[in-house]
Amino acid sequence: MEVLEWIKNFFDENFAVSLMQIGISVAIFLGSIIFSSVITKIIYKFVSIFTKKTKNKVDDYILDEFKKPIRTLIIAIGLYIALISLPFKDITETIITKLFRVSIIIIITWGLYNVVGTYEWIYDKLGAKLNLKSQKILKPFISRIIRVIIVSICIAIIAEEFGYSISAFIAGLGIGGIAIAMAAKDSLANIFGGISILIDKPFDIGDWVVFSNIEGVIEDINFRSTKIRTFEKALITIPNSKVSENAITNFSKRGIRRVRFYLGLTYSTSSYKVERVVDNIKYMLLQHPDVDSEMILTNFEIFNDSSLDILIQYFAKAVDYNEYLNIKQDINLKIMDILEQEKVEVAFPSTSLYFEDNLNLNEFKKES
Repeated sequence: MEVLEWIKNFFDENFAVSLMQIGISVAIFLGSIIFSSVITKIIYKFVSIFTKKTKNKVDDYILDEFKKPIRTLIIAIGLYIALISLPFKDITETIITKLFRVSIIIIITWGLYNVVGTYEWIYDKLGAKLNLKSQKILKPFISRIIRVIIVSICIAIIAEEFGYSISAFIAGLGIGGIAIAMAAKDSLANIFGGISILIDKPFDIGDWVVFSNIEGVIEDINFRSTKIRTFEKALITIPNSKVSENAITNFSKRGIRRVRFYLGLTYSTSSYKVERVVDNIKYMLLQHPDVDSEMILTNFEIFNDSSLDILIQYFAKAVDYNEYLNIKQDINLKIMDILEQEKVEVAFPSTSLYFEDNLNLNEFKKES
């Protein structure tokens, strides 16, 4: 009984609820749900007639992103018509109308929020025409900024719809606003840190970097932090304020990678053979397509404790780490081929003992 009394408060005083009117309202709402897909397809086909005539594909992408919001809008319209067809009180109808307008605002915001994804396509097109370098890091960052603006405008419009003055609220913040800003200073520092990263462009998404003993690949950047995926597959999140304040080594920007090591030959190797090995390795590196020919060092450098050490230094033309390892492997195998051809052995740490008198092993065995 209490539920019925509560329901009656929404309806006109002279109204007696009839099953037919309720049935019609329910049928309208269910019909909007059932036929929403069909109506959406009709609208889509009709609008696509005009969008296909344009030279660019931006309007086609926008139309695709608005498919689901349009279907939801049709259902919302059906629900609104179903409710309005019932004899509610004037104040109830006002509330329903206001909620319907709010739903339209939210649905439009939803569509615009999805459309921001087409920004990346627009950026690529403009970058190609204006000969600008496409930055992977720029696209998601600006997309997030645009989406925050869209959602903020939506909230402001809804607040105005319910009678709240956003301008008066902002103007009335006063000291409270300063206190909030002080409390959020770390967040603001991270946001400005992200903006400085965006402007300086020290790295891009997918770059291999080293930051404060953290080595890995840049996976993402947002308003608050930068995410680095280490080679052990761990995900490390660093505040943007820290990233912008510290030195960053970007290995992906150098274009070439240095390889430097010593090749130790046995002391039984003749000087002629050492010279042959040095010359052959240098020639091989000069002919290798993935090695910078201007920065090659191959020299017999050190008489080590148990080896004759040849310095080998070259720069591999590789940015990707896997490609870099493949080049190193190929060159190492070629060096092994040279050593086999020259019949030269690689030295290993060893110690030789020399005795002034020859040992008589037979006497040693008898005594033992």
